[in-house]
Amino acid sequence: MRTQRQVVDYSLRKRAALRDLLANRVSPDDLCDASPYLKNAARFHGEPTDERCPICRSENLTRVHYIYGDELRQSAGQARRLVELPALAMTLREFQVFVVEVCLGCDWNHLIEQYLLGRDGLAENGPEQVAVGGVPTTDAPGGQRRREAQR
Repeated sequence: MRTQRQVVDYSLRKRAALRDLLANRVSPDDLCDASPYLKNAARFHGEPTDERCPICRSENLTRVHYIYGDELRQSAGQARRLVELPALAMTLREFQVFVVEVCLGCDWNHLIEQYLLGRDGLAENGPEQVAVGGVPTTDAPGGQRRREAQR
């Protein structure tokens, strides 16, 4: 997505949890504890993947996208489909997306990614155009400003 920024990937944390399971430091019950709300969100709003569950290896994982932000008000904390996010990103200034993978068979669940979306990301992508005294300027590298030539 064009406005996606500040991405946090939790794959190392997932690998550590699975390593602890294989070393018998944690039980499968500690990792497979998806709530009924999360499982329902996965059923009705989740995106199926081709990736097998790392615990039961019998079902494919489902990804659920939860959205949070001040502008969302009552919609904050709701699960949304991935196809809905670009339209929301163009209408809202900024909101946070949390991506959770869920196995509907054994209740494995893990936060895999977190990122920001919204219109505020469009201004960060290119050089910022600012009018100072009626003359447009651009940000030069290093944070210094230079005036464009007037003719």
